Amino acid sequence: MSNEKKRKIAVYAIAIAIPVATGLFSALLTRDSMQIYSEITTPPLAPPSILFPIVWTILYILMGISSGIVWQKRNEAPAQVNTAISYYAMSLAFNFVWSIIFFNFRQYLFAFVWLLGLLYLIVRTILAYKPISPAAAYLQIPYALWVSFAGYLNLAIWLLNR
Repeated sequence: MSNEKKRKIAVYAIAIAIPVATGLFSALLTRDSMQIYSEITTPPLAPPSILFPIVWTILYILMGISSGIVWQKRNEAPAQVNTAISYYAMSLAFNFVWSIIFFNFRQYLFAFVWLLGLLYLIVRTILAYKPISPAAAYLQIPYALWVSFAGYLNLAIWLLNR
């Protein structure tokens, strides 16, 4: 295997490991509070709790692949890549903190507002990725859609459990 191929594999492995590790660490910090999902009133369309880790794992993998694609282009457009990766990194940080706000602190309204900030950062990431790699931008769309759905759930949970 060529060094170039090994380098690409390493980039993608690291790019996927970063969001997966972020999600795992967030789940670890919130694991003692996640039972609240079964204790609170949830809205219509609320999926069973078993679905969340499956969906998030898929999304984290897609996020990692897309960031890996963008990172591979850093020599072609360093300023654009830096901006795009910065938005992505901020979205990962917002994603991480949201779980703590929602599950550990049970601050549903604040979590919803935080989620709007996350959605903004995801859209900015998509827009920053698109000129670098349309494929990378498209791989972020499921993340934006799921976070939009999470926004519906979050707001409805706040309304139903005040």
